[in-house]
Amino acid sequence: MDTTTITQFILLAPPLLLALTVHEFAHGLVAFKLGDPTAKALGRLTLNPLKHLDPLGTLAFFIFRFGWAKPVPVNPVYFKNPRKDMLWVALAGPATNFVMAIISAAAAKTLWALAHSIPYSPLAEAILVPLNHTLIASVWINLVLCIFNFLPIPPLDGSRILAGLLPPNLARSYASIEPYGFVLIILLAVTGVLSKVILPLIETVNTLLLS
Repeated sequence: MDTTTITQFILLAPPLLLALTVHEFAHGLVAFKLGDPTAKALGRLTLNPLKHLDPLGTLAFFIFRFGWAKPVPVNPVYFKNPRKDMLWVALAGPATNFVMAIISAAAAKTLWALAHSIPYSPLAEAILVPLNHTLIASVWINLVLCIFNFLPIPPLDGSRILAGLLPPNLARSYASIEPYGFVLIILLAVTGVLSKVILPLIETVNTLLLS
């Protein structure tokens, strides 16, 4: 492993772990607020990244530029309106990542302005430059998680959202393809189709937030 790879890992690891953690925590928190104690009972209603980390999903982020965490367990039998409430639980994850992207972009621009307003010093540069790179990476990572998870491919969050909007019979038929969803995602990633679909949108939003 060369120096560039190590540096990239150091800069990407903190925002990646945070983005994955808040994504799953948001799912669990909304489910808990809607009456489902499952995530809390299993110790998953936490901001401890080790509770949410999926080794394969984390590795995929460095290889394919998208990834995932260990899904927080949700039991819709606790919900008053299972279809509607599952929609809100599914929406919570990517929506939180979008908010995190906005916060990271604002912090990066504030830090950039601060760096240009203070006298130059090697120490300040050694601290501010890596921190700025990390914040910029956080914008990108959170946008990837947000937009990737909005794809309507089971078991991604977008499929849960769509299922909550479809008529019940059609939603059940749609959910039946979930066992093949992960294979479909991998095939789309390996063939480059996934990147062609989501990267232009990610790049556009990333530019808007950081401009």
